[in-house]
Amino acid sequence: MDVISLGETMVLFNPHSTGKMRYCQDFSTKVAGAESNTLIGLSKLGYQTGWISRVGKDELGARILSTLRGEGVDVSFVIRDEDAPTGLFLKEKTNERHTKVFYYRKGSAASFMSIGDINEEYLASAKYLYITGITPALSSSCYESVFHSIKIAKKHGLKVVFDPNLRKTLWGEHEARETLIDVAKEVDIILPGISEGEFLFGEQTPEKICSQFHQLGVETVVVKLGEKGAYYSSKGETSYIEGYPVHKVVDPIGAGDGFAAGFLSGLLDHVPLQEAVKRGCAVGSIVVTVEGDIEGLPDKEELYHFMSAITSEDVTR
Repeated sequence: MDVISLGETMVLFNPHSTGKMRYCQDFSTKVAGAESNTLIGLSKLGYQTGWISRVGKDELGARILSTLRGEGVDVSFVIRDEDAPTGLFLKEKTNERHTKVFYYRKGSAASFMSIGDINEEYLASAKYLYITGITPALSSSCYESVFHSIKIAKKHGLKVVFDPNLRKTLWGEHEARETLIDVAKEVDIILPGISEGEFLFGEQTPEKICSQFHQLGVETVVVKLGEKGAYYSSKGETSYIEGYPVHKVVDPIGAGDGFAAGFLSGLLDHVPLQEAVKRGCAVGSIVVTVEGDIEGLPDKEELYHFMSAITSEDVTR
């Protein structure tokens, strides 16, 4: 196994029309979850991935398992909970520029994930543990599961990669700040955005954000800068990586999860850190050109073609 992650995946109900939800007659459904998005991205790029979680023993849970299994993600350690439902969320496109999201995840099966759900032998089989700041916000047992997983990963020599993925609606600011910093102290690599650096430290520059995380003991910090690219700092090596231009952003949701997949693929291939960050930027750019969290995730041939095509354009300008 290359990468294992744990977290909640839900079913999204997406309206076919704009306006208040009360007037929407038709919805399509998609599967969405930060951690599973990244695992699917890695699977499409040719790597072995596994997901630890809980879903309800209901049709939405079956839909999630079917989707992840179909995308090549191992779900053999996902528990089907008979007593709690699968979480879901709905989008409301009030107009072309304004979208609201309504979550129905309180008491969901995933929120009952516990340390007893984490199989040590299974987790030890991976090279990387990938976690986000969403999971510890779901419940106290999810919080314990994240730290328990990190403990197992360290015991068996796995590298731990952490995307803070701040969701202010899930918890209070003090608890969020304290928990995300506590997790950061335990990980090897962290992938924050500028807004998360500002939230945690009051800093607005990539250099200062990296410095703060290094002081916590994080070895490698990659600050995502959206369309501008990324900035990384590791063992005295620092650099800005330019983003890949996108002519039209169709759906920005999932770009960070795609970045993580591209970046992790570089680490798995043992390419220089600069190249791994470039891959992250490239996958993030590709994802935003397609509606949906996972629909635009590329395979390796598509990724390399995109990166070389952009480079060729730059050379011929």
